[in-house]
Amino acid sequence: MSATLSRWSRALVASGVCWLVAWQAAALGGLPRRTAVALGLYGFVLSVVFGKAYALVPSYFDRPLAWERAPAVHLPLALVGTAGLALGPLTGVPAAVGAAGATAWTAGAAVFLGTLGWTLRDDPTGAETGTGGHNADRRPVDRAANLFVPVVFAYLAVGSWETLAGRVGFLPTVLDGYPPRATHLLAAGGAALLLFVVGFRLLPRFLVVDLPSWAPWTVLPPGALGPALLAAGLPAGQVFRVGAVLEALAVVGFAAIYAGLYRATDRDRVGFHGPLLGVGFGVLAVALGLSFAFGPTVPALVAVHYRLNLLGLLGLSILGVTFQFYPPTVGRFPGAGDDLALASMGLVAGGLALELVGAAVPVGFAPTAGRALALAGAAAYAYLVLGVFVQRARG
Repeated sequence: MSATLSRWSRALVASGVCWLVAWQAAALGGLPRRTAVALGLYGFVLSVVFGKAYALVPSYFDRPLAWERAPAVHLPLALVGTAGLALGPLTGVPAAVGAAGATAWTAGAAVFLGTLGWTLRDDPTGAETGTGGHNADRRPVDRAANLFVPVVFAYLAVGSWETLAGRVGFLPTVLDGYPPRATHLLAAGGAALLLFVVGFRLLPRFLVVDLPSWAPWTVLPPGALGPALLAAGLPAGQVFRVGAVLEALAVVGFAAIYAGLYRATDRDRVGFHGPLLGVGFGVLAVALGLSFAFGPTVPALVAVHYRLNLLGLLGLSILGVTFQFYPPTVGRFPGAGDDLALASMGLVAGGLALELVGAAVPVGFAPTAGRALALAGAAAYAYLVLGVFVQRARG
């Protein structure tokens, strides 16, 4: 990877880390849910996804990135876009701010999709995996994972368009402009499906454990179809129920597979705990989703459902994988190390658990205390990751 690509890819990741802290502060401060979703999904989750995908996905197809400066162009569009999307729902903010944010964010997504699409144009199914001869036994899993990357891109494209069309009135929508449809397309179809895809390639290597060739096929097909049905069927109905079942199968299947890898490894890395916590909260999230699909919808639990998905399944998995790429033990600044990394993930997980308790039973202080813990965990994570980034920049 060239220095230019590495630097700007890391800058996108760094922006996502900052958005995570802003998101937790907004949640603690009681800002509108649409603002929190903008900061959490469009800011934190997808900025980190974009940043790492620029670096990882081409290598998974044994290709160089077609345009190495794409992340540098993408970054300001993502920053302006997320800010506009987050400010748009606030009282007194003109609608033009949200529309400008959606335009900028979608333009950034178009840079990403155009660059990666051109990079993979002559191998869209991923038959060439870049897997070395010493890992030849992993090629069936790698090819299965690669096959679903274009599906991820399709979800990102449709979800980005729905985000734009929902805020710019003269554009036609693919669905009907209902905001949760776009967020489900991007979160479940874009980010979660990419977590499964990249997870099948990265996590067995991190843990140095073999994965059977059938494993991706238990997760990726339902994980590819479920988000489309969820988005189309919201907020109720048979289509929504089928989508909820398929997504639950994907999340529970991935959770079981990762738990098996975690148990089988003889390695001990602090980053391994993040995805384990993440998939645990993911199982809770899909359980809530099934309860909404087949029973009454409880508003307090709906709020927790989105937190369990974005901060739990996706967020904690991102925290753990980030610590694998940027080990806190390399930090030469106060507090850097595995203990603070573990504490950051523990604080986020504990905060989510308190929020869930506070939504399920009448414990008034629990949600606020939970969000405060999550903010502390996010701040500790940001301190470690950004500290390592600054240290690298200084040489």
